Amino acid sequence: MALETDRRPLGTPVGRGYDTTFDRADAAPMDVGLRQYMLRVYNYMGSGLFLSGLVALIVANTGLQSAFFQTTETGRIGYTGLGMIAVFAPIGLILAMSFGAHKMKTTTLQALYWAFVTTMGVGLSVILLRYTGISVVRVLLITAASFGALSLFGYTTKKNLSGFGTFLFIGLIGLVIASVVQIFVASSALQFMISVVGVFIFAGLTAWDTQRIKGEYLSIRGSTMETPSAVMGAVALYLNFINLFQFLMSFMGQNRN
Repeated sequence: MALETDRRPLGTPVGRGYDTTFDRADAAPMDVGLRQYMLRVYNYMGSGLFLSGLVALIVANTGLQSAFFQTTETGRIGYTGLGMIAVFAPIGLILAMSFGAHKMKTTTLQALYWAFVTTMGVGLSVILLRYTGISVVRVLLITAASFGALSLFGYTTKKNLSGFGTFLFIGLIGLVIASVVQIFVASSALQFMISVVGVFIFAGLTAWDTQRIKGEYLSIRGSTMETPSAVMGAVALYLNFINLFQFLMSFMGQNRN
């Protein structure tokens, strides 16, 4: 499962809710500035997904594969030392972006974002090695259609979704714990349950994050925080898309073996 990042609006103290921000966003007209801001968020996210996919394709189909992965005697795909670095690098990059977005230069934050999606691409190449190309494309299209519908709902709905945030995060914590347990018990039934629950959690987070990002614009519009906020919004949506894709692949993908 891919990483999660701090979803509080930039500069929001710990424990502060989003109700005020949402109310302001709900009452504000859908002006040109908001549309341009959301388009910037989606452009960062889409470009990041494209770069991750390109890196995954290159690693899976060139000699770089042996630099990051090795096949064990049982046929399982393992990681080399460089592969382990590539897998854990996104954690450090996420932490750097989450805690430093409000104080680092915009160009630095952007560089960290591109480094993040690049290293994520290395990890995603495992999917191309494990599943058939046809099933990957099929699930990718399903994920894109689902994500688009959910994000559109979060952007257009008049219902305040902030109350679902706590519920979704509790579910996310439970999902992480179950994933850790699965490492040791290797239960197919548990894995199926994790995949199904994961789909629902990240489907909810997609709509919730979209509304949060929309509401956040009212707090930072016209300030120097617009671009950093757009980058961090893209990170949240990128992670929702990747997690949704991975969970769908786990029970809809066709294994090469």
